[in-house]
Amino acid sequence: MRRLLLAALIFVTLGPMPGAVTRGPDEVLIQRAAARPLLFAPGTKGMMRFVKGWHLVSPHSRFGGFSALARTGPGDFLLVGDNGHATRIALDSRGAVSSVRIRALPTVDGRPARKSMADTEAMYIDPATGKVWLALEGVNEIWRLDADLSKIESRRKLPKPYWRANRGPEAMARLADGRTVVFSEDTYRDPRGREALIYTGDPAAPGPAPVRFFYDSDGRGLVSDAAALPDGRFLLVHRRLGFDPVFTTIVAIVDPADIRKDAVVRARTIGRVPRPLAENYEGATVSVEGGRTFLWLVADDNFNVWQRSLLLQFELVDLPPPDSKKAAR
Repeated sequence: MRRLLLAALIFVTLGPMPGAVTRGPDEVLIQRAAARPLLFAPGTKGMMRFVKGWHLVSPHSRFGGFSALARTGPGDFLLVGDNGHATRIALDSRGAVSSVRIRALPTVDGRPARKSMADTEAMYIDPATGKVWLALEGVNEIWRLDADLSKIESRRKLPKPYWRANRGPEAMARLADGRTVVFSEDTYRDPRGREALIYTGDPAAPGPAPVRFFYDSDGRGLVSDAAALPDGRFLLVHRRLGFDPVFTTIVAIVDPADIRKDAVVRARTIGRVPRPLAENYEGATVSVEGGRTFLWLVADDNFNVWQRSLLLQFELVDLPPPDSKKAAR
């Protein structure tokens, strides 16, 4: 019975509700968007303090479903949806949208891709070149795109055994030392936890095989994204389903010094999204501005009228310091 209830909850949460109004078959391709400020008092306690946020809306049929996020400059963001479309959006000093561009990502054969072939779940950008790395669930591949998102430069399948189609690469981050971590959303009945990989080279190009390890989420829920911190560690964003609220988003910090072949890695919780802002957060990135470190989160609305595409900013303060003993190993 518990499994049936959970299955029903996931269906209601991540798919259109029976009787709900969803977007119709007639496509609207207007290149327009708006950012509506969220009215929420900033927090003054804890390690993850809310700064500001917006509800992003657009009449464009392909706007939404955001599962990956990058900040490309002050007020400039790249949002990638699990429908294979990318949105570049710029917010001015008042928080209003000053420009927006929504377009399809390139595909392997040049034809429009089915969702199963374009289900992008994670991303990072090389700040020096602007090149973009994408993690695609379903096909279980990592792609490297040019800075204009017009060409697939390289792609590489994850090593066998492949992760299940709906539990593939969900979180990815390039660490400060150049390595890349990739996390599955879940691992089928493995008591060690979620399977994960760490690459020493370009994960989208031929090279050394990645090292496999496991992540014990310790009840935080499914992993939904990762973001590198400037001190060499990284954050993991978790999505836990429930009834009230439906979504609980928990953020934890991981030290890559714990990663070894087949090791079980654990994290330390640093905060969670406040209950009034609860949504299905699947994209994360970290920025450093004026010596302050910020976490940005974007929500996947699953193209449901009862969910929202929210973009939030948090300041990270008083994070636990890295373990010097681990760093010396």
